[in-house]
This record gives sequence, C-alpha cells and structure tokens, in this order.
Amino acid sequence: MATIELKNLVKKYDDGFPAVNDVSLDIADGEFVILVGPSGCGKSTLLRMIVGLEDITEGDLLIDGKRVNEVAPRDRNLSMVFQNYALYPHLTVYENIAFPMRLSKNKLPDAELDERVRRASTMLGLDDHLERKPGNLSGGQRQRVAMGRAIVREADAFLFDEPLSNLDAKLRGQMRTQIAQLQRQLGTTSVYVTHDQTEAMTLGDRVAVLKKGKLQQVASPRELYEQPVNLFVAGFIGSPSMNFLPAHESGGRLQTPIGELEAPESVIAAARGRDLVLLGIRPEAFEDFEFVDEALIAHGSRLTVTPSHTEWLGNEQYGYIDYEKDPQVSDVLGELARDLDQDDIPPLIVVTLSSASRIRGGTEAQLWVDTRKLHVFDVGTGENLTRDPERGAELTRQAGEDRARELETAAEARD
Repeated sequence: MATIELKNLVKKYDDGFPAVNDVSLDIADGEFVILVGPSGCGKSTLLRMIVGLEDITEGDLLIDGKRVNEVAPRDRNLSMVFQNYALYPHLTVYENIAFPMRLSKNKLPDAELDERVRRASTMLGLDDHLERKPGNLSGGQRQRVAMGRAIVREADAFLFDEPLSNLDAKLRGQMRTQIAQLQRQLGTTSVYVTHDQTEAMTLGDRVAVLKKGKLQQVASPRELYEQPVNLFVAGFIGSPSMNFLPAHESGGRLQTPIGELEAPESVIAAARGRDLVLLGIRPEAFEDFEFVDEALIAHGSRLTVTPSHTEWLGNEQYGYIDYEKDPQVSDVLGELARDLDQDDIPPLIVVTLSSASRIRGGTEAQLWVDTRKLHVFDVGTGENLTRDPERGAELTRQAGEDRARELETAAEARD
C-alpha cells in the first residue's frame, strides 16, 4: 500500500490548454478516492498522470513521499484497470491474470505465481473460468479478470479508469458492490475515475469533484451531499439533482416563484440584502402535507402548488412542478447546465412524495418543505452562502473513523 500526494499538478497540451489545472490532493494509505466530474473535466488525464501515461507539465507527484515525476510507469508499482479491460483474447483467464507477473523484472517461481493467480481468482469468483478465453465470458466476468490481473501484482495502489462504463445498469450495480468489498478486503490504496455520481457516492471514502481541470471540493460523500461548496458541486451530486429556484428576501421570508417560504434565521440572513439568490432544495426536502408528522410542521413551510405530473416508483413518488422562468438567472443556470454537461436546467421543481400520496398531475395540492435543508447560493459567484464548514468537516471526520474501523476489521480477518 502507499500514500499518493498530488502537489499543484498541471497538464498542458501543445495548444497551451490546461486539461489539469493546479490540482493538489493527498491520498492516505489504504484510502479509496474517487475522481468525478462531467466529460472533459480532466479526471482521466489526472489518473494517467499518476500512473505515468501522461507527462506532468508542472507540479510534483509523490508516492510514499518519493517524487516520481520522471519514473517510468512500470517502476511505479501501480496497477491500472482500464475501461476496455485490455485482455489478451488468445490467452486463457489464468494466463491473462498471470501475464503481468510473467513480464515482471522480478519473476516469481511458478508455485508462488500459481498461488497468487488462484488466490485472486477465488476472491473474484473466477475459479470455474480459468481455462476459458475472454471471448467466452460476459462483460462482468471480463472486468473481474482485469481486476484479477491488478490484484496478482500486489501493487502499492489500484487505479481504475471508468471500469464499469461498458456494462449494463444491473451489472454495474453488482460490480460496484464487488469492487467495494474487494478494496476493503485488501485495504489497497485506490483511485477510481468515473462520471457516474452514483458510483462516486457509493464507493469512495472521499470524492474529489473536478470541473474544467480544477478541483472544486474534496470530501466524504455525505459532506458533498449535505454541505456542497458551490452550485456546481450541488448540481452534480445527487439523483434526482438538487432543485434551483430564484428567490429574494422580503419581510423575513423568502419570496419564490412557487410561494413564500419561512426559514431559519441563518438562511434568511444569507439572502438578506441581495437582490436575488438561488435556493438549492433537494427533492427529499418536500413531502405531501398530509404525510408530515405534526412535530415537524413548524420546521418548514406549507405550499399550494399544481404538479404537472407524478411518477410512482413503488417505494416513493416524484412530483414535477413547473414555475415561471426568471430571466435574471437564465444565464447562470445556462452556464451551470453546460458545466454539468446537460442541455439545460429547465424551470422545474422535482419533489419526492410518499408512495401512498394521492397527489396527481393537474390537481392543486398541499406540499410541505423542510426549510432547515435550504441552501442559498450567490448568483454571481455560485458560492454556497449557507455552507457550514465545521459541520462539513465533522461529517468527513466521522466517515474517516468509520473507514478506519472497517480497515481494521478487514486486516484482522486477513490475519
């Protein structure tokens, strides 16, 4: 295992464009860090810089405290799992897994190599497929072979470059679980690139969110979700996405296109004195008023709205509420949509409702919104004006403690 330190890394191509722009990140021994962001944000370039497949224009890369900027990829002792598996079609599963060690400068005795291959295949459920060729395997099995090849090297760190993007949704979920279990079992430092924020939130100890080559926020998944630093992070993390609603403060309340909201003083204060702000509201902050516990009612506001339609999903429902577009924020939301690699951000609120709610499209309904969970964003800078840095740091600290206990338990099981 190893620590990996990125110090002010820059990658510029011949045209001078900085694909990676002054990124600094410390990855602890045994940590699972996710690099996430929309297409073109620089996450794969950054991963390739770590493994040595891209030159570093500026800055320093340290592995276990040693600067490795000019060290050849094969001498960094890192294992990379690629998006396209990179398997040899004419070799069996056994030989594909063994291949890196057969090329190694320090060749292992056949008995030790065999032990490593079979240990990896057992971990990955490949024992019954060792004599098969990759062409006879499913996508998930091929991905497990690629992971086996990384494991057998006993590298200091695993690097994953969107390894699940070629799989269907159900198989992605299964493989995601397997990767998480495997990483915890081995305790190997891992860096994982994805554009899928669900993968990022479920796999990572910490998640690094990138936009146009720049690091926006590095934190535990929960801190990113509950305490996003800006509009971009708030809009990228979460599914369904956070709702953004133009608002202004008047008379100690927030005036919005869907109604007036009473809110805690900290939220009101963030909006006070500004002509316009953007409110960020997660869909789950809403509920059908009929299903709100009486003790909670005082912590939110009641709204009268008419949803355009609803979707029943079994365990919950989504309601969709149109509102009148505000030209004062159209440019800001248009730019945010482009940053998020979306066509646009329509003037639409998505709300989560109880599965038993009888609210339906086209009919006036009573909703409740938990205004303790409102975020206020500056329209000009995108800064989250209601972010609580101390609360955010505490969430990430707690996640680190939980992770340390997991690694300790896994190490005891190995022993």
